[in-house]
Amino acid sequence: MNWQLSAPQTEAQWLAYYQLRWQVLRAPWDQPKGSEQDELEAHSFHRMVCTEDGEVVAVGRLHKVDEHTAQVRYMAVSDQWQGHGLGAMVLQQLEQVALEQGMQRIILNARDTAAGFYQKAGYSYLEPANALFGIAHHRYVKTLAFSTSAVVLQQWQAELQQTFWQTIPLSAYMQLKVQSVNRQQLVCTAPLAPNINLHQTMFAGSIYTLGTLTGWGMVWLLLKDQQLDGDIVLADGHIRYLKPVAGQAEGRCLRHQHHPDFSALAQQRKAKLDVKVGIFCDDNQVAVFEGCFAVLPKKAP
Repeated sequence: MNWQLSAPQTEAQWLAYYQLRWQVLRAPWDQPKGSEQDELEAHSFHRMVCTEDGEVVAVGRLHKVDEHTAQVRYMAVSDQWQGHGLGAMVLQQLEQVALEQGMQRIILNARDTAAGFYQKAGYSYLEPANALFGIAHHRYVKTLAFSTSAVVLQQWQAELQQTFWQTIPLSAYMQLKVQSVNRQQLVCTAPLAPNINLHQTMFAGSIYTLGTLTGWGMVWLLLKDQQLDGDIVLADGHIRYLKPVAGQAEGRCLRHQHHPDFSALAQQRKAKLDVKVGIFCDDNQVAVFEGCFAVLPKKAP
């Protein structure tokens, strides 16, 4: 099936969009037509998934709560299309909209039956929410961006660069550079010349190292953002090479894809975090690195 993910445009699409909302979220509790809409519709971002025939089968909405926070509401998937990943498609698109709007976090209210879905998507339990139609709901939150200022992020970029070159000599030989750090992502680069192989493309070990160090850098930034410290080590790593790299390689690691839980450090236990890094060359993805990093508590001097 070739799913079509978009915002409603035509009158027919809007009618079908709201019909699915009502059918899934209101009709089972004998709520009247119109109860599936509220006063924020015109000021919100709407997304839907359609079949090849134009049938609307999944919907969701995002609206701003304040300068830094957005809320997801009215997530619904047609009963016959449950289990096809359509809800995840809508949610990921709404998260992308939130990032484009400069939001730092998303909140949502979910019933118990949806808790697993949102937890799998990286949402953390926050607090009880108001019940709806007698059904208990709970508030979840997901952090999309680093919480600190752009000025501090620039300082961290310089500090991370020095950390690489001074403590990991291989990074200096590779001429690895911390290209940018902003609230949404970390980008590290490595030029072709010092990493070239006999085929005039980048050495596979250099690509793996770029992925490892970009992931390591993301964990380092996440710790800094939470004002924590620890020794970061790679516990397990895997890479898929998709295409030869014939130019500068760029490792990109997105903040919103990672959901750190460093609470174990407070009990002097190690914490773990799975990290994903995309490797690009000329904006074409050439490899995917996935690593499990362990953060060990700093030993007292």
